[in-house]
Amino acid sequence: MTLTLFRIDERLLHGQVIVGWGMRLGIDYYVVVDDELAASEWEQDIYGAGLPEQTKVEFVTTEQAIERFQQLDSLPGRGALLTRGTGEMRTLAESGVLAGRRVNLGGLHATSERRRVLTYVHLTQEEAGDLEAIQAASTGVTARDLPAGKEVDLQDLIDDLE
Repeated sequence: MTLTLFRIDERLLHGQVIVGWGMRLGIDYYVVVDDELAASEWEQDIYGAGLPEQTKVEFVTTEQAIERFQQLDSLPGRGALLTRGTGEMRTLAESGVLAGRRVNLGGLHATSERRRVLTYVHLTQEEAGDLEAIQAASTGVTARDLPAGKEVDLQDLIDDLE
């Protein structure tokens, strides 16, 4: 198992993930699971531009991530799997690939439909349901903006939503 970090963050590859998480965990490669981004080479170039030169990134659809999970999880080095939203991670969880894995909830920002539960996490009831399904199919879901930050359990987030 070389995939070390499973993170939901709508910004995907950005400074907090690359520097804050990536450098701290020694991430050598990223797997970005996003159906639209997997089909757009020019957007992939933009997202990959901020990575250190030796760090690799692969953009895959949700279906490809499920089909290729064992291969992606056995690449050399340490990896991080990122999704933009809860729905993609829920699909991965329900396929069984997240069994024995823990999911980190990062930046889900304010919209008119979302309610604030942390400064960096805003959720709808649907997203809360996705997170509960992910938790049921994994070893848990917690929110934490950076590795040294306070870890918040899913139940505390959902309690704050109600």
